[in-house]
Amino acid sequence: MEDVYQKLRVHLDNTPSGYPETESGVEIRILKQLFTKEEAELALSLVMMVEPVEAIAERAGKDPEKIKPVLIEMGRKGTLIHINRNGADSFMLLHFVVGIWEYQVNDLTKELITDFNEYVPYLIKNQQKHKTQQLRVVPVAKSVTTELNVMDYEMAENIIKMQSKIILAPCICRKEHRIMEEGCEKPLETCMVFGGGAYIYESRGIGREITQEEAIEVLHDGMKKGLVVQPSNQKKPINMCLCCGCCCQILKNIKNTEAPAKIVNSSYRAQVDEDECTGCEICVDICPMEAIEVNDETVAAVEADRCIGCGLCVPVCEFEAIGLAVKDDTERWDPPNNLVETYMKIAQEKGLF
Repeated sequence: MEDVYQKLRVHLDNTPSGYPETESGVEIRILKQLFTKEEAELALSLVMMVEPVEAIAERAGKDPEKIKPVLIEMGRKGTLIHINRNGADSFMLLHFVVGIWEYQVNDLTKELITDFNEYVPYLIKNQQKHKTQQLRVVPVAKSVTTELNVMDYEMAENIIKMQSKIILAPCICRKEHRIMEEGCEKPLETCMVFGGGAYIYESRGIGREITQEEAIEVLHDGMKKGLVVQPSNQKKPINMCLCCGCCCQILKNIKNTEAPAKIVNSSYRAQVDEDECTGCEICVDICPMEAIEVNDETVAAVEADRCIGCGLCVPVCEFEAIGLAVKDDTERWDPPNNLVETYMKIAQEKGLF
């Protein structure tokens, strides 16, 4: 009989974000730390649609009254989505990333972090197989000129202004590095969660509510400290991460590829005005992808295949010698309208249907 954790691995692998198998079995070790056997068995009866306990119980062949407390506890642990509206409980299957892992931000252990760090390259490699990613990269206003005709969903400040509720949460990547006595000293509270997701974070005691004005202050401070803006990949995002190249598991692994620009969903790339460039290298220092170098003529040059269009290099240049340019229409990224469309596109690209 196949082990319940092996079955759960396959079940999670059939979600759009995936949960690939490894030779070492580290993915099973992670599941055993997050799920009891009873919880793992129940998770097999969850789908990526919010359902009442009765529907889950029927699928699992269980008594609704007996499994409801278990499902609520799983929601508390962040291994599924639990929504309570007007006293009615409903539940939904979660991706591992982005999803289950991020909900562990308040419950990290060194053992879990060690296993996750071993596993994350497999996750990233698996996700790089499809064109549509879960996150995209957008610039802040200071990096964009008015001539670029930027859409609201393509600029970080405008994304924040769309939101009615914002929760500011700790960055799980920087937090896990600090627990392991590694990483950097960049701000910890930099992850913003919007809308319905904000209410779920709040109900679990993760993060704190902030205003739009406070969120924009966090955004601008993060930009000054070299953080890349990565909202979820929809026109109206459900979250926005401010990521550093040294701790962010996505950026770290993408940086190690030959062409990060071919993986990241972005509409811009940096370009240099050679007549204005002094070769000071400040743009070289701040670039998270090592996409810029100063050539023999002491002028900065951008490697197009490495530039992810984050725009961090633009405001630090005192000579206004570098700016963002819109990619050609064939390369410019048009994000899906909402989260459902994003996951549908990923699922189609993975051949799940």
